[in-house]
Amino acid sequence: MNQARVYGQTNAPVQTYQIIDTYSHDTNDYTEGLFIHDGYLYEATGEFGKSRLKKSNLTTGEVICESRLDVRYFGEGATAFEDKVYRLTYLSTIGFIYRDDTLKLEGTFRYPGQGWGLTTDGKSLIMSNGSAAILFLNPCNFKVTHYIVVEDAYSEVGFLNELQYVDGEIYANVWKTDYLVRFSAKTGKVTGWVDLNGLNPEPTRLVNPHVLNGIAYNGEKGTLLVTGKNWPNLWHIKLVSAK
Repeated sequence: MNQARVYGQTNAPVQTYQIIDTYSHDTNDYTEGLFIHDGYLYEATGEFGKSRLKKSNLTTGEVICESRLDVRYFGEGATAFEDKVYRLTYLSTIGFIYRDDTLKLEGTFRYPGQGWGLTTDGKSLIMSNGSAAILFLNPCNFKVTHYIVVEDAYSEVGFLNELQYVDGEIYANVWKTDYLVRFSAKTGKVTGWVDLNGLNPEPTRLVNPHVLNGIAYNGEKGTLLVTGKNWPNLWHIKLVSAK
């Protein structure tokens, strides 16, 4: 079986996908963060001088509102917590806070190290930094309350990028691969892999750094929304057991 070729071995279940629906995706968007909030699709994009946060209609692609970062910042992951949207930047250790309805900038916050992916369990802001460590931040003062290390039975799983919390587990893009890793939000223990090989619509052109990245959950159990950096499509997929 095609089990987690990223690391060669795994004792965790491997899933693949069936495409439920396909949506257009702006090829100018270097996707760093993706999530659904109050029925809208939010996307945080990266690159110096191009980073923006936008709120749009998933079905039509209409952009409702957006906010652009100053050219000094390389935007990274984002998530909604209560009535705010929080987003990270790559190397500056500065995060930005927006109103969720208008994306009007309301403030900033600090965090340690690099910013990569961001999600929430409804209590904490949960961030990745490119390593195997996942940090949990208090959304009131942005202090790190604790962290977990993501581990399979054989090794730590590093290069964790975009994150999505779903029912006690976290899905993460493994940077520069076609895999998602799924792990316990409490322990970091790997509970499964999702093999998304074959999803890249132009594998000879869309190569590093234009890799798979972006995971959203719309509340429909067993499904995800996924895309890639500058990819032309976003897909609603159903997760199925790999054969």
